Amino acid sequence: MATMRIIVLVLLAFMTLPPAAHAVSVALPSLAPVIKAVSPAVVNIATRGTLTERVAVNPLFADPYYRRFFNVPEGGLVRQRQFQSAGSGVIVDAKNGYIVTNRHVIENANEITVTLLDDRHFQATVVGSDEGTDIAVLRVTEPHLTEMPLGDSSRLEVGDWVLAIGNPFGLKHTVTVGIVSALGRTGLHPRGYEDFIQTDASINPGNSGGALVNMEGQLIGINSAILSKEGGGSIGIGFAIPVDMVKAVMSQLITYGEVKRGVVGIKLRDLTPEEAESLQLINAHGVAISEVAPGSPADHDGIKTGDVVMSVNGVALENAAQLRNALALLRVGQSVEIRLMRKGVERTVTLNIDPPSSLNRP
Repeated sequence: MATMRIIVLVLLAFMTLPPAAHAVSVALPSLAPVIKAVSPAVVNIATRGTLTERVAVNPLFADPYYRRFFNVPEGGLVRQRQFQSAGSGVIVDAKNGYIVTNRHVIENANEITVTLLDDRHFQATVVGSDEGTDIAVLRVTEPHLTEMPLGDSSRLEVGDWVLAIGNPFGLKHTVTVGIVSALGRTGLHPRGYEDFIQTDASINPGNSGGALVNMEGQLIGINSAILSKEGGGSIGIGFAIPVDMVKAVMSQLITYGEVKRGVVGIKLRDLTPEEAESLQLINAHGVAISEVAPGSPADHDGIKTGDVVMSVNGVALENAAQLRNALALLRVGQSVEIRLMRKGVERTVTLNIDPPSSLNRP
């Protein structure tokens, strides 16, 4: 009974306090300082160009007689169409005026206009572009630029907070926030080199080439693609190219104007669970070598069909795409240390990346 009296007295005392005292004041963290620091490095990219398209023609023109009669060329009719498009980019080197964006943002463009946060705008030239990774580097010769520091995408974890900054639907410098939803996504462009960061930060048309930023204000990805419904808007599944891949490609584009990929001479596939079990691999991860081209660098360096590659330069492999990306981002003349398993025995092999002309070398 005494305990109940104490509780009632405490409740009565609390009820007599002013309303403001009931609430606990909690200051929510603001992203404004990070956004203010990095936004000047994100640019709008507007392009103009000409597309040459083939025009659908009547099936009768498959007959050479009709083509001659109506003066239709052998390959069919073609037409040229003017286009305009818009995207985003990130200034990564203010001193030299280098801007990174997606290749598809500037593809077929003969005029590229870059607009900054402060509304300055000027023409940009293409330093180089790479179709395999969908990365392009532009250059502007203007003073007083702000660059964005480059982060380390290998340190990302699922659940990390990220910001997406770009120009979706022509809306200047839009910022959205979300988390890293997944890492190492592949399968969007099977012929390309993929290692996408997946995020639920809203990415929409026009965001392509824009920045994915961590809470330290560092660039950790270039926004590149989305999964969407028929309307084309965001459904919370966006993809960004990791900045580590961007660094490797950007370096070659600035130096050579292209990516000089060498030849290795192997075909890869993911290791099956049954194969992993037979090899007694603890984590069931690895990449199987399904074929080695005779006379290739891999052949000369001791790689055999049936080998299972477990790591590259000390980094454990999850799938074949990861190994393919690692090799594709190496320059001609570089080498890589590969740890593999052959007939139950672990081996270490140094694989050299040779120029394409070296296939079937003596």
